[in-house]
Amino acid sequence: MTRRHVLGVLALTALAWAQDSAPKPYHDPGVRPRSYNAPDRDEPNPVGLKEVAIAFFGPPDGSDSIWQGAGLAIEEANRQGGYRDLPFRLIPAWAKDPWAGGVATLIRVVYIQNVWAIIGGIDGATTHLAEQVVPKALLTLINPAATDRSIHTAYVPWTFSCVPGDHVLAPLISRELKERGISFALLSATDHDSRAFVSALKSAFERDRLAPLLEIEFDPAAAETQKAAARIASSGAQAAVIVANAADSAALVKTARAAGFTGLILSGPLIARAAPDPALDGVLYPELGEIQPAFRAKFAARYGRDPDYAAAHAYDAAGIVVAAIRKAGLNRARIRDAVQALSPFQGVTGTIQWDDLGQNQRAVRLRRLSSER
Repeated sequence: MTRRHVLGVLALTALAWAQDSAPKPYHDPGVRPRSYNAPDRDEPNPVGLKEVAIAFFGPPDGSDSIWQGAGLAIEEANRQGGYRDLPFRLIPAWAKDPWAGGVATLIRVVYIQNVWAIIGGIDGATTHLAEQVVPKALLTLINPAATDRSIHTAYVPWTFSCVPGDHVLAPLISRELKERGISFALLSATDHDSRAFVSALKSAFERDRLAPLLEIEFDPAAAETQKAAARIASSGAQAAVIVANAADSAALVKTARAAGFTGLILSGPLIARAAPDPALDGVLYPELGEIQPAFRAKFAARYGRDPDYAAAHAYDAAGIVVAAIRKAGLNRARIRDAVQALSPFQGVTGTIQWDDLGQNQRAVRLRRLSSER
């Protein structure tokens, strides 16, 4: 055996030893399904109720797709007899400033209206707010639209998400860029969900050994869209990754193209909530679920427009709550157990199957945005 071979064997032996002797946590809370252990399941169903109340942490806006999707599911459940002939009722809890008044309103609804579950919030920040309420109130929270993975890293066993998380969405963008072997610029907003997605995106870039040619973080409120788009267009990058809310993502795409950028554009999942526009056609984004045509037709007939992914997942969120209550009865701990046990749930967005932390682990893919939905 040559000296080189000996050194190679020693190096492999040292690597194996280092891996075997690496520190291991005494307890990893993320490797087993969440559970709630208490005697609350023995409590009988209440008597004298006139309705089964479900809280909705979001604006009860007749034009908001999340409210519409959840409301459509509740309407259908009531036509089917509700819960033992008691109607389900969706009770909104909201304020213009969710941080100042929204949580207080939600707490009042939870304790005064005697709700049995919560659907919400409308994004990652508001879902975090609702999550502060559920461990004390012992209520199941179903998040219909936020992809922020940190919602689940608090390991609250009452929280479930119908949409896949940023940790599985962001790698799709990184992998696409790596396979194409092209330079790219990263343009992101300063809001909570954008920063959460960019954090997952940078982790994916690190694993794939990628780095943006140019990185810009901008404040949409500061009217910096034109300036940021111009920098992207003049950067020489072959692709642009745009991460912002639906309206700002759409505005940035159109502004960048108007400024002369002709490269590939990729975006986070929120751009799928933007109004259909031919100017956005061709943008690649992580598709959260494929909406069933029958639901599209039903939603359009009820509200006069095509549903986005948030509406469809809100419909599924309400459907899961209704199914859990019908299965478990009016007992909060048993409702939580039933929500967990319903996985895999076949919804209008596809299969909803919880991972160990309660988030949908559905397989995802990149899709090209098209105004012809």
